[in-house]
Amino acid sequence: MSVRKILKSARSKRLSMRAKLILSLSAIAVTLLVSSVISVLEYTSMSNYVSELIADDISSINVAARLADMSNTYNLEILEVIGDDLSPRVPDFDDGYFKSHCDSLRISVASNQVRPLADSVMYSYSAYMLTSLELEDVMQSDFIDTRTWYFDRLQPRFDRLRGDLDQLTRSIYNDLERNSATFERGFYRSIIPGIVAVGVGLLLVVMLLFFLLAFYVNPLYRMLDGLNAYRSQDKKYTVKFDGDDQLSQLNDGITELANENRQFRSRIKTLGKK
Repeated sequence: MSVRKILKSARSKRLSMRAKLILSLSAIAVTLLVSSVISVLEYTSMSNYVSELIADDISSINVAARLADMSNTYNLEILEVIGDDLSPRVPDFDDGYFKSHCDSLRISVASNQVRPLADSVMYSYSAYMLTSLELEDVMQSDFIDTRTWYFDRLQPRFDRLRGDLDQLTRSIYNDLERNSATFERGFYRSIIPGIVAVGVGLLLVVMLLFFLLAFYVNPLYRMLDGLNAYRSQDKKYTVKFDGDDQLSQLNDGITELANENRQFRSRIKTLGKK
């Protein structure tokens, strides 16, 4: 095969070497890209879900604190009325606000432990409010001691209500701690694909480096050494390596050129002797 045919064949296949490099680098890029997208989607989904739960827990804690303040203020106002015999009226209390927000706690918190506690708060609240409505009759009665009624009848129901509110608040706190721990675990779980991708990317880089050294860099150095030996020491160019890409075709072309050049020199020497 002539050198011209070899070069023409090399031009027709010159994309093969480039395709190998592009394929190797593309594999690394696709691996990193896919893992990054998975990590971002996983973290975004987990973050949005858990963030909503945490926000609901914080809002529920604030609601429970307001309900506790309302009931405590109402109980103190009743105590003030008992101490003032001239004002035997029941203090005002926003019953609709208390019930609606207590019902909202059952809906907003996803934990199954909170709902029974919210029901307990409603039961103890109903019992306490029914007892507190007896205030006017107690104040007008000549046979019932108001302080005895307050400490023996009303105060135990208030203590029950306050205890149920405290248990509800602690349960919401526990749910908040669980959601925070879930958020932390989800964060580490979401970065695992990224860590795996980095490891796979490093492995592919090492493999690509070995591929370049074994199939391109080392053959190039061998070809250069063979050319230097051919030019400086007039040795025969005998470099050979496995391959079917442009580098192998280039080496075959150099081998053929070197052999033709040696034959040409040998003919010149023969003609010179004649």
